Parts: sequence; structure tokens; C-alpha cells
Amino acid sequence: MLTFGPDQFYFLLQGLKWTLLLSAISFVGGGVIGLLVALARTSGIGALQGITRGYIAVFQGTPLLMQLFVIFYGVALLDVSTDPWMAVALAFTAHASAFLGDIWRGSIEAVPRGQTQAARALGLGYIARMRDIVLPQALKISLPATIGFLVQLIKGTSLAAIVGFVELARAGQIISNLIFQPLLVFGIVGLIYFAVCWPLSLLGDRAERMLAAGSR
Repeated sequence: MLTFGPDQFYFLLQGLKWTLLLSAISFVGGGVIGLLVALARTSGIGALQGITRGYIAVFQGTPLLMQLFVIFYGVALLDVSTDPWMAVALAFTAHASAFLGDIWRGSIEAVPRGQTQAARALGLGYIARMRDIVLPQALKISLPATIGFLVQLIKGTSLAAIVGFVELARAGQIISNLIFQPLLVFGIVGLIYFAVCWPLSLLGDRAERMLAAGSR
């Protein structure tokens, strides 16, 4: 009978590699789209605000698991061949863009309006105002919430197993089915998740304390 050993642990690390890669791609891609969503939500243009408000509502108001199913099987209905990796990357990127867009929208709106008005009085255009004045301050404000969302995103990648993507949680399930030691295997999986997410949570707490101290 098989037992948990170096080969099984290496297989878990392979799953962790895909978990971290999926999280990184989703976070970066979602961040780029989320920034555009946040700018559109605060643009003052009614059509853009309405579209992005609906976009955020759809992804925040539906389960991530359902989004994975819709994107994975929806792409197949279009006669476009895709693998689980592409499907989950697209689904998690869209999911992240909606949440990050809303987080950053709130941070942009939290920047005192007096600074924007002063920038307008100095003749700064929209791009210069956002780049040099608004966004740097909004980034600091949003940092704790952004890090908190990244932690949730890493843990949420475990749902990708539903469409056949082998990440950390799925790797643990495969090993558990082989050696029949679920408590041991998933205990190790949990410790790996903790080792990845706990430092990020501490970083978010530290950023929040520094932000609170700086606002006094």
C-alpha cells in the first residue's frame, strides 16, 4: 500500500506551482482590466458607468463556480477548442477584474476632491491628474483590500478542479484517493495554503496600520 512520501509531496508542489501561476495571471490580468473598469466607473460618462456597473454586478452577484462552468462550456458551444488552463485563466481574470475594479473605484472616490479641483485649476489634463495625483493616493488607500482580495483569489483557485484543472487542492485529492489518508494529505495541503496566504495577510494588516497611522 502506498504511503505519503517525497514523490507525493513533489506532486503537491507541482499543484502549488499551478495554483500560484493561475493566481498571478488572474491578479495581473484582472488588475489591468480592473483599472480600466475603475476609471470608467469614475469617468462621469453615463454609458461607461452603466456598462461597468452591470459588469461588476454580474461577477459579484454570481458564484465563481458558476462563472467557471459558463466560461468553460460556453466557449465550447462556440466551437472554439479550449483546455481547462485557458478556461480557468479567463474565468479567474474576469472575476478578479470585477472585484479589483470595484475596490479601486472606491479608492479613487476616497481621494479628497479638493486635490482634483486644485489640479484642474493648475490646468492639468485628465491623464496627468489621474497619473500624478489621484492614482498614487488611491493605490495606498486600496492596498489592504487589494492584498486581502489576492489572498481570497489564491484560496479560490481550488474551485478550478471542477473543470479538470490540477492545482494544489486537486493534487491533494488525487493523492488522497491513491493512498487513502485524507486527513494527512489535506492537512499538508492546508499547511501549504497557510504558508502562502498567512504572510500576505500579515502584509495586508501592516499596510492597513501604516495607512491608519499616516492619516492621523
